[in-house]
Amino acid sequence: MVEKNSTSDIIFDIINATFFLLFTLICVFPFYYLFINTISDNGLVAKGLVNFIPRGIHLKNYIALKNVTGLGTSFIVTLTRTILGTATSTVACGFVGYLVTKKELWHRKFCYRFLIITMYFSAGIIPWFTTMQMLGLTNNYLGYIIPGIVNVYNIIMVKTYIESIPAEMEESAAMDGASYMTVFVKIIWPLSKPILATIAIWTAVGHWNSFQDSLILMSGAPQLKTLQERLYLYLNQSSNLTAAMGTATTGLSETERLAMLNVKSIQYTVAMVTAIPILCVYPFMQNYFVKGIMLGAVKG
Repeated sequence: MVEKNSTSDIIFDIINATFFLLFTLICVFPFYYLFINTISDNGLVAKGLVNFIPRGIHLKNYIALKNVTGLGTSFIVTLTRTILGTATSTVACGFVGYLVTKKELWHRKFCYRFLIITMYFSAGIIPWFTTMQMLGLTNNYLGYIIPGIVNVYNIIMVKTYIESIPAEMEESAAMDGASYMTVFVKIIWPLSKPILATIAIWTAVGHWNSFQDSLILMSGAPQLKTLQERLYLYLNQSSNLTAAMGTATTGLSETERLAMLNVKSIQYTVAMVTAIPILCVYPFMQNYFVKGIMLGAVKG
């Protein structure tokens, strides 16, 4: 039987839908505003006249980015560190999270508590930099990958999720002679896709947006600078950005030259380019992300 909604239910649904629609618009508008300012007339953007609808649409800002020194290399560095860093960290955190659920693990409680302690205590940037220097990870691409392989918070999330999986599944596999690695690869890994996708998103966003390690560790290796550090430098050194874009203005009139070299438009464009990849990846993993968050937080 189909139940008819009461008037109060209908009113609640309308209010609820309206609230979430407004909330969605508030979240989406900054990206929309950023995008329309990258494709609008640069002179109007400089005067703050582009707010809701693009005006004087063009793609010159995106085309001109190819002339920014080092931007392509930085994009490749950031992309590869995001892929490698996410893959290695997800596998490592997944396996460690599985191991700390095993009562047979030697001094399991001590190992787990020792991992948790590292979440609350940090030596600071100077000792961290000194340690990285002693390990040979300064001006070294591996400095982006190795330190981030183990993330304690992600391990806790994986551990909590795995504990929700019926133990009988592992026990039956063990009775058939399966090793811990076999159980992990063939049973735990496939069943843990929601939480693994969740920590993969977190890790990928962290790698993509990171610039502090690039700023501190790669001072002697400009070819290893990340995209976010390039953006940081551009936002703080507008004159250098204008000079880098100079080759894109050949053959234009003075008015067109000034519009083309509008710093604000270029800053918006670089910011949009750095945000696009994450915005494209997230929708495909959203279902896993939501499910992983819910199930990974059931138990402490």
